Amino acid sequence: MSQSQFNHVFLAQRTSLLRTLERMVNNHSTAEDLLQETYLRVTRALSERAIDHLEPFVFQTARNLALDHLRARKIHSRTMVDDVPQDVVHSVAAPASSAEDAAHAEQLLERLNVSLGELSPRQQQIFILSRLHGHSYQEIAEELSVSLSTVQKELKLIMTICIGVAERLNGD
Repeated sequence: MSQSQFNHVFLAQRTSLLRTLERMVNNHSTAEDLLQETYLRVTRALSERAIDHLEPFVFQTARNLALDHLRARKIHSRTMVDDVPQDVVHSVAAPASSAEDAAHAEQLLERLNVSLGELSPRQQQIFILSRLHGHSYQEIAEELSVSLSTVQKELKLIMTICIGVAERLNGD
């Protein structure tokens, strides 16, 4: 599928795509931004590989971007304190931790660091993109040129390793 064929499909489906995105995110401006991002992502994908069923691929890409946006918005809304007066924010007491808790946390971080350092470079990259940067599985798969299943399996393995480290430390 050539870029000119994609442009034709995109223009023909633009209104439908925009309506779908608007229904999902409830904001025309955001839907327009997601539509532009869809165009860019599909263009990039076309430059990397052949896409047999372009129209469903375009719609799925748009839906995935909208879902990623909604997830990010949900996380953002849970962590924002912009609407809370500063005196209230500063008056909330931080939980007190004992020296024993701090030592335990430091030990856990050291052991996790050692275990994560033993992962393959790709596994480390998947972990960082997922857990530190908040990328979706699909975004990671696209960025690393691996299947979605590979990302899921690698993260499952990595999280099993992390849980094992924590359980061993708690058992000590």
